[in-house]
Amino acid sequence: MQLLGFDIGSSSVKVSVLDVASGNTVSSAQYPEQEMEIKAVKPGWAEQEPELWFNNLKEACKKAVSHPDVKKETIKAIGISYQMHGLVLVDKNKAVIRPSIIWCDSRAAEIGNKAFKDLGPSWCLQNLLNSPGNFTASKLKWVKDNEPGLYAQIDKIMLPGDYIALRLTGDAVTTASGLSEGVFWEFPKNAISDKLMDYYGFDESFIPKTMTSFSDQGTLLDNMAEEFGLPKGVKVSYRAGDQPNNAFSLNVLNPGEVAATGGTSGVVYGVTDQNVYDDDSRVNAFAHVNHQMPSNSLGVLLCINGTGILNSWMNKNVGKGEISYPEMNDLAAKVPVGAEGLTILPFGNGAERILKNVDYGAQVNHLNFNIHTPAHMYRAAQEGIAFSFKYGMDIMNEMGIKTDLIRAGKANMFLSPIFQSTLANVSGATIELYNTDGAAGAARGAGVGIGIYKSFEEAFSGLKKLEEIKPDESVVESTKDAYEKWKQALNKL
Repeated sequence: MQLLGFDIGSSSVKVSVLDVASGNTVSSAQYPEQEMEIKAVKPGWAEQEPELWFNNLKEACKKAVSHPDVKKETIKAIGISYQMHGLVLVDKNKAVIRPSIIWCDSRAAEIGNKAFKDLGPSWCLQNLLNSPGNFTASKLKWVKDNEPGLYAQIDKIMLPGDYIALRLTGDAVTTASGLSEGVFWEFPKNAISDKLMDYYGFDESFIPKTMTSFSDQGTLLDNMAEEFGLPKGVKVSYRAGDQPNNAFSLNVLNPGEVAATGGTSGVVYGVTDQNVYDDDSRVNAFAHVNHQMPSNSLGVLLCINGTGILNSWMNKNVGKGEISYPEMNDLAAKVPVGAEGLTILPFGNGAERILKNVDYGAQVNHLNFNIHTPAHMYRAAQEGIAFSFKYGMDIMNEMGIKTDLIRAGKANMFLSPIFQSTLANVSGATIELYNTDGAAGAARGAGVGIGIYKSFEEAFSGLKKLEEIKPDESVVESTKDAYEKWKQALNKL
């Protein structure tokens, strides 16, 4: 028996096929090979066409299931992971009304800030656990205010994963975890927030049917089965935003456990059973995938928009695309800790939550034309990314979230020895790397949702630790000194 996992990112779409008996991934495919386009019509905007996700998903799925070890007739369920906080609008014919306003779009920041003041900071933090900020609800209000003709056509609002599931099954469904990431969820009531909906003037009919993350969420339509090369009757039985799903992929489900990722954006995600919040909403609490199963479970999410995208920018622009990422890492390793005074703030991908929703842009500081080379740039970039993690982790620590042990998939920034060691040395955390990713995690989630796995423990029988990184005491002090210089540059913003 086999399971499918779909991971709908903003850079690419990945599909994995998981073998139930062994717990191993038997096939994976990604599409496209190059990063998907993000349209920025105005500064601070970021949009993508949902049809682009769907078409790329179809290509990736066909490629994944064509592997000789995949037994298509045994595939029973699909799990969906997706880029968080995006807004997809569909009309009564289930057609998309406008491009999706995606996670790194910052156009609604001021709308959310005003809502925070009008609704009252205490009420927002105690009930929503967040400022409405630049999240999905505020993006919908932007459409209401600026595109009233399109707003009038709305039948349902969706997160990116909800839309993909709609295309696959024909059913409009969402989850409590998804609604919380859009800041529609009122935690003391464990229900959609009437007060927020009334304040923004939204019709509750916009919200699709709400289900748990692990559940029967629809059956693959016959024409979709044919298009994707899959058998009829396959269920969609799990969905979650990419960061709750990444935590699930790493078996991070209990209070005190922490997961991290370092893709386009960087995330540290800690689990708690308490309704906690940061007074400035610099880190955010959302319902975790196992919320109300049977008790409350929240994920406290630190997100830095500009992380892996900075490393990619360095590759394309400083390296001119002529060297590989491993070659960049090798060059960076020849430069001492602290990059001989060069510091880089990686905040060049929209408004940053940890900086109170301000878009400062990335900054290079103390560049010396007589000393610094591209290798220094590579090192300073990776150190700057790790230091931004540390800065946010300190906020999480103040909220009572411990970050002494971090689990991550061995992918993206966590492939870089410089990034790994810098993060361990500056934070004091032990980092464990595992043989998993978002698509494999989504496949495991599908197995739980359809009941093939009788417990979470059973679902993770195939999860294997590949590597462990501990702080290197010989360079801890020099790394902390470099962090203090980096923070001085940050404090000048």
